[in-house]
Amino acid sequence: MSEQIHNVVIVGSGPAGCTAAIYAARAGLSPVLVEGMEPGGQLTTTPEIGNWPGAFEMPSGFDLMQKLQQHARDLGTVFISDKVEKSSLKGKVKSLTLSSGQELKSRTVIICTGAAARYLGLPSEEQYKGKGVSACATCDGFFFRNKTVAVIGGGSAAFVEAIYLCGLCSKVYLVHRREGFRSEQVLVDKFKQFAESGKAQFVLNATVDEIKGDGNKVTALRLKVPEGIKELEVDGVFVAIGHNPATEVFSELQCDEGGYLKTGFGPETATSLEGVFAAGDCADHVYRQAITSAGQGCKAALDVEHYLQG
Repeated sequence: MSEQIHNVVIVGSGPAGCTAAIYAARAGLSPVLVEGMEPGGQLTTTPEIGNWPGAFEMPSGFDLMQKLQQHARDLGTVFISDKVEKSSLKGKVKSLTLSSGQELKSRTVIICTGAAARYLGLPSEEQYKGKGVSACATCDGFFFRNKTVAVIGGGSAAFVEAIYLCGLCSKVYLVHRREGFRSEQVLVDKFKQFAESGKAQFVLNATVDEIKGDGNKVTALRLKVPEGIKELEVDGVFVAIGHNPATEVFSELQCDEGGYLKTGFGPETATSLEGVFAAGDCADHVYRQAITSAGQGCKAALDVEHYLQG
């Protein structure tokens, strides 16, 4: 396979990568997909998905990605269980070197490597991921209707999450390690309105010491504050301290200040180098939803098809 020049190599096996593979395969492009270190992407860690259109039975992220991967395989996509360690993307033929040493050459590349949410790094946080700890209010807020939650962070993303949750939850705490915020002032003001109504509350100059629970679900948040230790009784904790896009290996491409790949150089999913396209969370710091990633994967495959047609 290393001597063959492929039509398209897709890097990443989440919703964007699998959808790109499905469309590329249906176009007769014989796609090759490099799965990465986490086959199926970060969606596989989501216990229930209630917002995938038509999937009203709320499948787990693992089950949904198994179906997407199988769909791509059934159409002829070749999956490689490996990770891209080095890339050379200039010129008509691109080169990707895998951790095994295998080299893939291709006329086009679709990058769908995703982005990982930053977490606090606490053992208790890891213990309760999927059991009350989340990094996506849009994904998981539904499960905390009329309950009490805390949002950790002080940037715009944290305030957007907190404001969204105020529409669902009985009480929302916004926990931040300082008194000042990096967020847009309009978002701070909107959250203050909820705080004035008693629906929300600021907890400032506070750092998370431990997320407590009964083994099955979160029950409280233990904080370090200037006065000592403080505990909040909560049903859920939403960590909103940023994301890290997995784009380091593609250093030839233009990225924004957050490390997300820049697109729109001609077709919507085109990157700064000809024949290289990007879809999903590695290029999207706004929506970060499985369905929007899948839509972008579709667009990227169509853009590749048009590119190869000349």
